[in-house]
Amino acid sequence: MTIEVNNETTVRIDEREFVELARYIFGAMHLHPATELSILFVDEEAMTQLHIQWMDEPGPTDVLSFPMDELRPGSEDEDAPEGLLGDVVLCPTVAAAQAAEAGHSAVEEMLLLTTHGILHLLGYDHAEEDERRVMFDLQRKLLLTFLAARESRA
Repeated sequence: MTIEVNNETTVRIDEREFVELARYIFGAMHLHPATELSILFVDEEAMTQLHIQWMDEPGPTDVLSFPMDELRPGSEDEDAPEGLLGDVVLCPTVAAAQAAEAGHSAVEEMLLLTTHGILHLLGYDHAEEDERRVMFDLQRKLLLTFLAARESRA
């Protein structure tokens, strides 16, 4: 698996933590070992440009996902096919503001947003209430089990 993390901001990011999260999600979702993912951290100006260009909405947002090969999760019996999962783009300053409102750290918010973005790349959505429930329950489960596994290693 290839997980590339690029930080184009002045915010300090522990890239290893995001690679570990992505690896964990890849395993939990039974993705092919050769699956590729890019995680990009950008400033508010760059995120605003992407948000306008791709969503036709003003201002910066927290996370955007750009799927490539439309991969879907595999199963315990069979990995998903090999391919390019896509790109997850995050804005750390927007995430930090949301984290302050929610009462947790900016890193926790960015890990949540990364999980959310990867699930979008795998075809999950939250436009309808039943889709929202499925996606958000899975997002919560993946993030909490990743954090628990990380704490047990510490």
